[in-house]
Amino acid sequence: MKFCTNCVMPNTKPDLTFDSEGLCSGCSSFLDRPNINWDERYSQLEQLVKPYKDSGTWDCVIPVSGGKDSTFQVLKALELGLNPLAVTATTCDLSGTGRRNLENISKLGVDHIEMTSNRVVRAKLNRLMLERVGDISWPEHIGIFSIPVRVAVTFRIPLIIWGENSQNEYGGPDGTQDAMVLDRNWLEEFGGLLGQRLSDLVDEGQLSAAEAEIFSYPAESELEDVGVKGIFLGHFLPWDGFRTALLSTAHGFESSPKPHGGGLLNYENLDNRQTAIHDYFKYLKYGFGRVTDHVCMQIRRNRLTRAEGLAIVKLHDGRFPQNCIDDDLDSVLGRIGVTRSQFDAIADNFTNSSIFESTEEGLFARRSDGSPRKILEESWGQ
Repeated sequence: MKFCTNCVMPNTKPDLTFDSEGLCSGCSSFLDRPNINWDERYSQLEQLVKPYKDSGTWDCVIPVSGGKDSTFQVLKALELGLNPLAVTATTCDLSGTGRRNLENISKLGVDHIEMTSNRVVRAKLNRLMLERVGDISWPEHIGIFSIPVRVAVTFRIPLIIWGENSQNEYGGPDGTQDAMVLDRNWLEEFGGLLGQRLSDLVDEGQLSAAEAEIFSYPAESELEDVGVKGIFLGHFLPWDGFRTALLSTAHGFESSPKPHGGGLLNYENLDNRQTAIHDYFKYLKYGFGRVTDHVCMQIRRNRLTRAEGLAIVKLHDGRFPQNCIDDDLDSVLGRIGVTRSQFDAIADNFTNSSIFESTEEGLFARRSDGSPRKILEESWGQ
């Protein structure tokens, strides 16, 4: 494995690229930020939204999960003088904190629609995609990108304001880091489909056409008829999760007393009880988890040295997800019909044997918490 010479991100991350000096595309994008005229970018945003003001009942759609970023998006839209419609594609297994933060968004002074897909179908997809692609929250990851767009088409609201461009913040292929628009092409490449198509699930008999409809991206003819345009707010602002968390907290956003999921921060991933499971499978597949993401973002901002970040990764990354938000692992799995033994077998199936150590018996070697141990873990990331 190869690691970025500035942060600690490995080349096993999908879509990540490295330059000739070993710098990953996430670091390259961040290092380019001082060369951007952010005042000019914000002026461009102000000019971009002008034609949409007072164009109908609502000026724009803002997809909201209730997290810090979507709270920040609503605040910025109001600052721009827009009248947004906040749209939530309900989380797979919503936590109490997530529910309170959704309620807070409504208190900011916007209309809010929450759309919840069929819970029986959702649980079926949770289990199917955990087994098939190692993503328990697959239906959520496609719903958050399709449902707000369907609402925009239904109510004929052409402008959609998304948050960060993940290819810029975390690294992606050349030419994607400075993207301003989220469209069908971006969704199909980076939106979490993991090679699965709804049409295939319908053809297999896993879903009916009616059950798949809510997750389906609108047809091009519908998008063109309304003139739908989705923009990344992160193209116009120097995105920083800590800053958005502070601003959102000042307007009622609720963080947690301790970090949740597989990460380090107490203001991220608060809404879905399945998050720890999702982060764990990322670690099993690619050898890095959410802790690595967090550390790399702070290294780039000079809040941590690379050595400090590496020590944190070795200590915390890839922890077994025994404790989920507001619940334990067995209870979360039980709601989608998966036992602990089934979960362990599925996890082993997605564990990358080129990254994790095996015993003489052919089993994966384990750390004290039950998670697999990396090969040469003591020197990992150096």
